Amino acid sequence: MHQTLSQLTYMKPSPVEKIKKESQGLRGTLTEALQNDLTGAVSEADLQVIKFHGMYLQDDRDRREERAAKKLERLYSFMIRLRLPGGTLTAAQWLATHHIAGEHSTGVIKITTRQTIQLHGLLKSDIKPTIQAFNAAQLDSIATCGDINRNVAASSHPAFSPIHAQVHAYADTISSLLMPKTRAYYEIWLDEEKLAERSEEDPLYQDRYLPRKFKIGIAIPPNNDVDVYTNDLGLIAIIENNELIGFNIAIGGGLSQTHGNTATYPRLASTIGFVAGEENTLKVIYEILTVQRDYGNRSDRKLARLKYTVDNLGLDKYKAEVERRSGVTIEPAKPVQFDARQDLFGWQQAANGLWYYTVFVEHGRVTDDANAATKTALYEIAKTGKSNFRFTSNQNVIVADVQEKDKEMIDALLEQFSVKAFTEKSSAVRKNSMACVAFNTCPLALAEAQRYLPSLISKIEPLLEKHGLQEEEIIVRMTGCPNGCGRSPAAEIGFIGTAYGLYNLHIGGDRVGKRLNVKYQENVNEEGILQELDALFAAYMQQKQPNENFGDFSYRYVQNSSK
Repeated sequence: MHQTLSQLTYMKPSPVEKIKKESQGLRGTLTEALQNDLTGAVSEADLQVIKFHGMYLQDDRDRREERAAKKLERLYSFMIRLRLPGGTLTAAQWLATHHIAGEHSTGVIKITTRQTIQLHGLLKSDIKPTIQAFNAAQLDSIATCGDINRNVAASSHPAFSPIHAQVHAYADTISSLLMPKTRAYYEIWLDEEKLAERSEEDPLYQDRYLPRKFKIGIAIPPNNDVDVYTNDLGLIAIIENNELIGFNIAIGGGLSQTHGNTATYPRLASTIGFVAGEENTLKVIYEILTVQRDYGNRSDRKLARLKYTVDNLGLDKYKAEVERRSGVTIEPAKPVQFDARQDLFGWQQAANGLWYYTVFVEHGRVTDDANAATKTALYEIAKTGKSNFRFTSNQNVIVADVQEKDKEMIDALLEQFSVKAFTEKSSAVRKNSMACVAFNTCPLALAEAQRYLPSLISKIEPLLEKHGLQEEEIIVRMTGCPNGCGRSPAAEIGFIGTAYGLYNLHIGGDRVGKRLNVKYQENVNEEGILQELDALFAAYMQQKQPNENFGDFSYRYVQNSSK
């Protein structure tokens, strides 16, 4: 039953709400924590505060038992995530990141599903030098975690549209608009002097911030590479006569849920209409956040995302309140057609005549391994200064903005370090796969994901070949828990970890990201997964309709099976 705004009141605020209000503008006791060398961790309260600075506390779960047996503290370290609206880095910034990763982290540069990068394994004593080194490269980690608007994602591939640069300008503008006003980050990590007379009044976040994290994505049809409907707020570019006239606005997406808690669920965003022009678009975006700020659930964090506020209030009432606050009338939505949700690998030419090469980076781990020396290759390319870099929402990297005269040189480096060969020889299903980090660092992981999915794909590939499906662009995703970081609920084949070695198997998501999948089997091990997929692939080949992809077939298959 939908509620009015006045009825959307909740019980006692969660402990995190108290921490935020008493954090002195997200300062907490982080300065004191950095001076405490008796532990590699920070206090429970500072665990929440440091998220807003772009970091999570983690530990090496592979070594927990060993260290416990020796009566040692867990091997704590921090993950840091950069703020990169639209996922772009210059060559100089890539070089800086390469060196920072080598000096202060595990050395692996991890591309996230939100077009940014994160480094794992930072010791507490290395946080400040790392942030200062990033700052010297004009990079920061402000507001990439925590109950706040996070990194703004945008369609990655310039070849799709001449308005690509305009959309990325929107990503920058939105990111700046929704930044917190506190100077805590600059004072704690960059030694900016604290000025008593400085006003930190924050009309958007106040002293409460948002009830939960908030994600924004911008898509350019016809390719939904950014998975726009999985975001709290999705913007779909509307183009007429090769000009950007505005955006369809969609709200209420989010994929996290909790095993056994039926009050939680994944949801795709619902379109509320069209807004023309930059000024009105920014007003509407801003007020979508203020409505969530004021009426989101602050007592139960599992029910605090925008999707629950939308469903509790009702889409029409939420839209009406945004219109009232912004003074903008949201028009009926414009027609939108998506026909893909993928990266274009290899060389492509953008509308401005520049070239770019999309490199396949399995699950976003930029490193040197037996497949390719990807990290070295990208470093050598960056040293030439002849390209920029873009990250995709599918965890790949684009060597971007290459002039015609420099293309041959860049191509030679991609070949020299086997990057081109690995990209070209990898199967369609492997290149369309995605996994979250999971073990050994994620504290929420119930099962493996990033470390396991490559080997599972190697066992799925022969099944596809057996049924003549090796060219099928099937989207396969795996998460080590039900929080949805790898966007598995929006995959054609999704694996959601339930315990070590066990997964719920989901099928039936569509190819373009407008339909969630459904649970098909529970708590399946590898043998069971392969048996089920073998049978499904066989049924697909026997029963599919003309031009029907696997996601659409498997959804129909499940619906028919349940009758």
